[in-house]
Amino acid sequence: MATLGRLSRRVIASTISGHLRHHQSHNLIRRSLATEAQAAINESPDRVKWDYRGQRRIIPLGQWAPKIAVDAYVAPNVVLAGQVTVCDGASVWNGAVLRGDLNKITVGFCSSIQEKCVVHAAWSSPTGLPAETVVDRYVTVGAYCLLRSCTIEPECIIGQHSILMEGSLVETNSILEAGSVLPPGRRIPSGELWAGNPARFVRTLTHEEIKEIPKLSTAINDLANAHHSEFLPYSTVYLEVEKLKKSFGISI
Repeated sequence: MATLGRLSRRVIASTISGHLRHHQSHNLIRRSLATEAQAAINESPDRVKWDYRGQRRIIPLGQWAPKIAVDAYVAPNVVLAGQVTVCDGASVWNGAVLRGDLNKITVGFCSSIQEKCVVHAAWSSPTGLPAETVVDRYVTVGAYCLLRSCTIEPECIIGQHSILMEGSLVETNSILEAGSVLPPGRRIPSGELWAGNPARFVRTLTHEEIKEIPKLSTAINDLANAHHSEFLPYSTVYLEVEKLKKSFGISI
């Protein structure tokens, strides 16, 4: 019995070693073939080497390319696409998307589109009014707002989480409270405070409240200038990519 056991162990050991040698030789052949194939690939000199800089901020569409004034502040992770114009002193803050693929979008002097806002423009408005989206001068649009084919005249405040639908109009020196919805074609007359879903008249603004509207825009503009002097013109995610490449021994 002992002899039979020793013979069995020898047969099993020889079988396993044979399988291991076959597996190792197979891996060597695969590595050599992969090395030869990689050496045979000649990289084209015309190929553009992509320098990773995070998401694209400026997206031209056809003949249309976004226009940004020299002293306007557009955060690094904002997306501007198509017929978008950001005028002098305006600011577009982190995470906002301005998509001018169907019609024009204009952000006026010293106006601000704050975090996570979505601004779009339709081909045409069901009300027959202009379908482009216009945010005039000294306008503050709060975070998480949705603007679509609407017009906001100078010196207005749009509260955060508000929705302005096609053909809606906010006249000068007006305020729309946070969380309000302005239905298609609805107009907020000058000097009034509106709120609700759908938005309704609340009261007439006082002279002191009207004077504070452009002051808020100016204060946001000063803050935007501070950000503008500090931020890089591209995302810094590429630094993490370079660090990861170094950890794997990949040449940069």
